[in-house]
Amino acid sequence: MAVAWIGNRETLVERAAAHAAALLGSSRCPVFSLDTDIHGTRAAIALAERVGAAYDHADGAAVSRETALFTDKGAMTVAPGETRRRADVVVIVGELPQIHHEFVGELSATVPDLSAKNQREIFLVGSNGASAPPLSNGRTATLLSCGEAGLGATLAALRTQCRGRQTSQPVSNFDDFAKALAAAHFPVFLFSGDATEGLALEMLQGLIADLNRKSRASGLHLPASENGWGSALASTWMTGFPLRTGFARGFPEFDPWRYDVARMIAAGEADLHLRISSSIVQRQKKRNRMALIALAKTQKPVVGAAVTIAIGEAGVDHEAVVYSSRTGSLRSIDARAASELPSAATIIRLVASHVSTEAALPC
Repeated sequence: MAVAWIGNRETLVERAAAHAAALLGSSRCPVFSLDTDIHGTRAAIALAERVGAAYDHADGAAVSRETALFTDKGAMTVAPGETRRRADVVVIVGELPQIHHEFVGELSATVPDLSAKNQREIFLVGSNGASAPPLSNGRTATLLSCGEAGLGATLAALRTQCRGRQTSQPVSNFDDFAKALAAAHFPVFLFSGDATEGLALEMLQGLIADLNRKSRASGLHLPASENGWGSALASTWMTGFPLRTGFARGFPEFDPWRYDVARMIAAGEADLHLRISSSIVQRQKKRNRMALIALAKTQKPVVGAAVTIAIGEAGVDHEAVVYSSRTGSLRSIDARAASELPSAATIIRLVASHVSTEAALPC
């Protein structure tokens, strides 16, 4: 079953795709928001190149923070499998997204292969009241905090004390942490850009670098969004740049501020928004005459959208290739409840087939 609407009127998918292509062809500054699998991302970037669009993840801020850590500063990281085998001390940095809680629970329930310890020691860096993912057997993570100080300040204090210097606000339970580090063979810090600011991510990498002067330590990146990180990787191998890339001048340009799609919409720079997401799209407060094309898993037209086309959810309605944080790589997944809803890639390619190759590029 495939359903499409132009405005509030139901229509054929082919006709809706042609109308969407016409809107893209007449747009002077189209922007795309992605929350889709690898095939959907590749199709969207190919379409963006044809119509001169900028693209970003639907939750671009978190993915952008994680991208900036690797593009601007660099990071020492390890694969999830290596963490399972070797990490005898696990340090959770800030609050992690819900999708990673099961993995942390597994770490607390298993023993590293290459360690004589019976269980891993687990710490949590954060302010008072910070909560860790549920651990096995009712265990709790040892909190490392500086009261109500933010995560960046706490990491700075922790780094300072690890170097043997004094701080105005000592980190709680630091002696236990220092003792664990002294006995550890391979401590690993779990981090995400979901609720962690860029400076805190940099401070964490500084701490890991300091520890590596005398022993070994590393970080495990658990992305804020698996779809977002998969799209960032796909964009990098297709254009040489991660998300927040635009084709306004006919070639890919990466600028994390200029091509922040949320900012472009808020500033009134964009005149057409193509949003690709299997979740229901809620139209944002209308600020200008920007048109919306919504590709979403929906049974009714998205309010305010010029074109709505129903798509399936990757891994549910159709098989897909996605990024998996459990393996740190791409993997194929089967459809859990296959349906007739088309994939995002199928609809985007259909739209692209109607885009005139002679359409003038946006300025």
